[in-house]
Amino acid sequence: MFLRNDLGLETAGGTSALRFGRAPVFAAELGWQDKLRARAAAIDWTPDLGSQIGSRDWWRGLATCLGLMAAAWSLNPGIVPIDAGAAPPLAGKDYDEVRAQGIAPLAWGADTGRRMAANDLVAPLAETPERPQVDLTATLGEGDDLTALLQRAGVGREDAARAAALVADAVPLADIRPGTRIDMTLGRRPSRTVARPLEQLAFRARFDLNLSLRRTAGGSLNLARQVIAVDRTPLRIQGLVGSSLYRSARAAGVPAKAVEQYIKAIASRVSIGSDVGAADSFDIILEHARAATGETQTGALLFAGLDQGRRRVQLVKWTDGAWWDASGKSERQGFMGMPVNGRISSGFGLRLHPLLRFMRMHKGLDIAAPWGSPIYAAIDGVVQFAGRSSGYGNFVKLAHGGGIASGYGHMSRIAVRPGQRVARGQVIGFVGSTGMSTGPHLHWEVWKNGAAVNPRSFSFASVSALSGEDLRAFKAKVAGLLGIRPGGR
Repeated sequence: MFLRNDLGLETAGGTSALRFGRAPVFAAELGWQDKLRARAAAIDWTPDLGSQIGSRDWWRGLATCLGLMAAAWSLNPGIVPIDAGAAPPLAGKDYDEVRAQGIAPLAWGADTGRRMAANDLVAPLAETPERPQVDLTATLGEGDDLTALLQRAGVGREDAARAAALVADAVPLADIRPGTRIDMTLGRRPSRTVARPLEQLAFRARFDLNLSLRRTAGGSLNLARQVIAVDRTPLRIQGLVGSSLYRSARAAGVPAKAVEQYIKAIASRVSIGSDVGAADSFDIILEHARAATGETQTGALLFAGLDQGRRRVQLVKWTDGAWWDASGKSERQGFMGMPVNGRISSGFGLRLHPLLRFMRMHKGLDIAAPWGSPIYAAIDGVVQFAGRSSGYGNFVKLAHGGGIASGYGHMSRIAVRPGQRVARGQVIGFVGSTGMSTGPHLHWEVWKNGAAVNPRSFSFASVSALSGEDLRAFKAKVAGLLGIRPGGR
């Protein structure tokens, strides 16, 4: 059999007798390294994994694939992809504005892009046309005036005055709280030289009242009142004191200001730091209003209670502003205030008398002050004596109950009469130098069960009790408060 090779030579048989290039190398002549390279080159490291599944070559290809994947994973730089947030879809006026300025394919039925430029049919305007109506929102500031607010918003002077007068007929303007939002609509005006007329106005004048103004067909403003139903059942909150009375009450929903009032009231009966434990429970009742529209308001503290198991404190705020316990008694503690503005010229104790010139017990305080300075009652009391008293000169003595009395000497003029009841801070006379005195000053004495005590270090505790109609009204209020369930429902 003759075959034609690439050189155009014919050879007999299936092999060519001619060989070109390097002489063939036999296996016996190869080293071990060359043998290893030859064997590795003969192996197919990346066979088709879609064929001969399960064969030795297939498993070898799978191992190669897994190795490459492991190498790629180990060399991964660790770059975290950044998520791009999609823009929210446009709707309403925003969609119309964007669509009017955009160009979309006409094949999709779009009509944008056809009015992007003016043509010969467009006539220029002498001025920009105004909107037929303008909707505004204004906020009433601290110390602001409703009339001035409306004028700043663009309302004419006459309309602003008329609107303020109509609102004043429904609610005093001073009662409108700062921060109130006022919605208004201004109508079309005949020219730019005049203010827009007020068409509508609406706001919440009180927690239980909405007011609205609307211009009628005749051109006048008409006021409409919308009364809002309000449930004024007080809010009662109870809970354990735990590790902190303040934090526990705040966590239960009591406003911070009310918690401060509660602690101050309870502290007048119980030592908060040492006598109140974690297992004690607090009981708080607050003024509370719930409107039918969903809003709520929390007011002053009405009831302060503390249950310690062995002892229960229940205090109620009465009409005089003081805290009374559930039995109708009020206890007041504290120190006496200075009865006159001045400086202490002589203290309590033994001293050399400035006139008699020998050591003598000084049973009060001398307070130097200008002639005619007003003298005030240190605490509530009843005038027991008012007149001339030997060395004291013009002298006033007040009885405060519980064996406590106070005296005020050397007055230039007395302003009270015997038997008169005076309140703390009330003027009872004026500084002078009557009696045994070397200059204008006040001599102030305090007695406890007839014995003189130092006025500056004396602490007092007075107990008052209600009676008659006041006690019955107080008991009714206590019963009503204690009948409220926690949550105010």
